[in-house]
Amino acid sequence: MQDIVISFAAILGGTAVILGAFGAHVLQSKLTIDQLHSLETAIRYQMFHALALLWCGSSLSWEDSLSVALTCCFVVGILLFSGSIYGLIYLGYKQKPKKFLGPITPLGGLFLIVGWVLLGLKYLL
Repeated sequence: MQDIVISFAAILGGTAVILGAFGAHVLQSKLTIDQLHSLETAIRYQMFHALALLWCGSSLSWEDSLSVALTCCFVVGILLFSGSIYGLIYLGYKQKPKKFLGPITPLGGLFLIVGWVLLGLKYLL
C-alpha cells in the first residue's frame, strides 16, 4: 500500500507541475482571468494534497483502517475537486454545457476536508 500511495503522490505532483507550466505558457492567452484563477486553485490544491499523500505514504502505518480511509479521501478528493475544475475550464473554453460538473467540485472538497479530519483523529485517538 505504501508504494501505491507514494506512486499516486508522485503522479499527482508531477501532473500539477505539468499543468502549471502548460497554464502559464500555453493557456494564459487563451483563458479568461477567472478561468486562470480557477486553474491556479485546482493546481495548488492538487499539489498540496499530493504532498500530503507523499507524507501519508512515507509516514503512516498501514495496519489500521483509518490510515487507509484518510488516504483514500485525499486521492478521491484530489480527483474530484481538481479534476472537476479542470473539466469546467476545458468545457468553458470549448463553450460546451458544463452544469453536471458543478456539484462535483464541492464533493471533492468535502473528501479533502474529511481526509484532514481523519488525519487529526488518527493522532488524537
